[in-house]
This record gives sequence, C-alpha cells and structure tokens, in this order.
Amino acid sequence: MRKTLTMTLLRVIACLILTLGIGNTAAAAADTVTASIDSVAPKPAKKPGLFKRIENYLLNDDNNFNKRGFHMSFIGGPYYSSDTKLGIGLVGTGFYRINPSDTISQPSNVTLYGNLSTSKFALIGVRGNNIFNHDAHRLNYNLWYYYLPTYVWGIGYDQCDRDENKQEMAYRALRVNVEYWVRLCKGLYIGPVADWRYVDGDSIERMELINNEKLFSHTLGIGFTVNYDTRDLITNAYSGIYVHLSQMFRPRFLGNSNPYSTTEFNVNYYHRAWKGAVIATELAGKFNFGDPMWANLAELGGSNTMRGYYGGRYRDKHSLTLQVELRQHVWRRHGITLWAGGGNVFHDSRTFKHILPNWGIGYRWAFRKRVNIRLDMGFGKSGQREFIFNINEAF
Repeated sequence: MRKTLTMTLLRVIACLILTLGIGNTAAAAADTVTASIDSVAPKPAKKPGLFKRIENYLLNDDNNFNKRGFHMSFIGGPYYSSDTKLGIGLVGTGFYRINPSDTISQPSNVTLYGNLSTSKFALIGVRGNNIFNHDAHRLNYNLWYYYLPTYVWGIGYDQCDRDENKQEMAYRALRVNVEYWVRLCKGLYIGPVADWRYVDGDSIERMELINNEKLFSHTLGIGFTVNYDTRDLITNAYSGIYVHLSQMFRPRFLGNSNPYSTTEFNVNYYHRAWKGAVIATELAGKFNFGDPMWANLAELGGSNTMRGYYGGRYRDKHSLTLQVELRQHVWRRHGITLWAGGGNVFHDSRTFKHILPNWGIGYRWAFRKRVNIRLDMGFGKSGQREFIFNINEAF
C-alpha cells in the first residue's frame, strides 16, 4: 500500500515539473523518474505475432490425441484435382473414447468432409469407426452424397483404354454403408453389413458404351463381413495386419431390378522399415456375380486405389489391384510418400491379360497427431496422371 502511494506521488511530481515548463533539464529528469517507475511495475508478457503463431501451428507437435474427451479439429482451403478442377475443401477429424477409462483400446474416430469446385462438383459426407468398450464391438459407417460432372469411356479394358470413347456425363450418387463387428477373439471380428446406393445420371451420345442401360438405379444389399485386424491405429497404421472379406447379396425381393452379389477383399500389411519409415502393402479385389448395372461395376482410379487414373475410367465386373507405399517422416509434421503398384479390370479369367501400371509421390502434413493431410501426384499408363487432396492415408 505504501509502495503504491509513493509511486503515485512520484508520477504526480513528474507531471507538475513538465507542466510548469522548468526547462529541458527538468523534463529529462522527469522522464528519468517516470522510466524508473515503469521499470519497477511488471510488464505484461508479449504475445507472439501472427507469423509466429502460424509457425507454431504448422510445425509444433499436437498431443491432444491421447487426451480424454472428444477432440475435433477442422482444416479447409483451396485445392486442385485433375478430376474436379479448382475447388474449396473442408475436412474435420475427431477422436473420442466410448469408455474414458479404457486407455488400452485405440480411440474411435469420425471424419467429416466436403468439397465444392469450379467444375460444379459437390460432395458432403461422414465416415468413422465407433469402437466400443475394450474393442468388443465396432460400428463402422460411411455416408456420402455427391454431384459429379465426369466422363465415361465404356465397359471393359478395351473400350475404356480408347481415348476417343470419352463421353461427358454428370450424375448424382448417394451411398450409405454400415458394418457391425463382433469380436470372436483377439483381432478377429465377424458381423452383418448393409449397403444402399442410389445413382441418377445424365444421358450420353453413345449409350452403347454402357450397354444402353438405364441411367437411374438404386440397390440395397445385405451380407456379412469377416475381419482380422491387428493395426495399431486404423487411420494411420505403423504396424499390423488387416484382412477384410465381405460378401454382399442384392436379391430381387429387396427391390433390386438387377440382382447380383459382390465379394470383396483387402489384405493390408504394415511394418516399420527404419527410423521414421513405414512400408504399407495392400492387395485388393472386387468380384461381381450376376447382372450389375454400369454404375455398380468394379472401378479403378480415384483417391485411394490406383492413384493416377481418372476415377472410374476403367470399369468391368471384376477388379484386382496391388500397391506398395513407403511413408517417410521427414521433419516435425512433414513427411513424404512413394508408391508403386498395378491392377486391372476384367470380365472373366480370359480377359485378365492387361496390367495397368501405377506409381506416384506424395506430401504429408500431420494435421493432428497421426492424422495426415495428403497431397498425392499419381501417374499411370500413357501419361495419365491425377492430383489428389485428401485426409488420412489412402489405405
């Protein structure tokens, strides 16, 4: 109290000296007194500037991954894709635990995503993996809607490989896929699957390229899935094995005008090669039996498999792909990837005689701990290439 009164009196005296105009010497003395008073008072901490805050956000690690509660983060901005041209994308990812005391099981995750581009492409969706107490059950889901101005080249390798077959088409698509897993033993799960798809496309000049089929379709399928999963983290595995097998049935009594069944499998293997490096391998196949429409055929290309080919350019009843990717951490939040692979679409064993090559390079930025924003440049046959912006690893 006494110290405060003393400081106040000194300030008043200094001001009076300046007011009375007692010359430059007195003013300098007053400034000295004031400066000494200010040096006694504590100064507030200096806040970092804008560029420093941006640097801290981009380069410093974020360790919220293991904290309790629900943690959601968003990032958005402009992007360019060879498929959809210049656009604006927004992605958000969140982690949470159903049982906060269960710190042994990996956390549940949810991803929200949306895009809008100059080519009139629009996409909105949500996907996630809900992991119940002690990983005894899982609920996996993927729901999305998009409007896509795109191209079709036909059905089968021979038609799809001809540039002159390129036809412009726009279509709307909605998909809901839900899987419920029950753990039988460590790493082994089994459960039901439901899948509903809706497609409505515009007509093209050469309808014979899609066998003159109707452009509108909706399919409802039910089936089961068997999975073996020892990955240390679903969204960005450093180690482990993931084997996924699903069998879907789309019979006529469920309202399907073109009944068919689908068998799909993925075999993924992840291991650490050296410091900061992970090698990821995936063998994947899709086999349709019956009479699927053009929109439900197996396809190559896109943001996850055979990056470098226009999504859906190559399509037929069956597909088989293999890709190997090196993921190398470089510095703080920054990393790079290199991958190579191959695959094909085919109608039967007699038409499986062409292998489409695939390779590429990518940049990774850790948006959150072990949640990567990825920029990929993929290359394919005869100069085909694609640029991709997305969240989480391709597989």
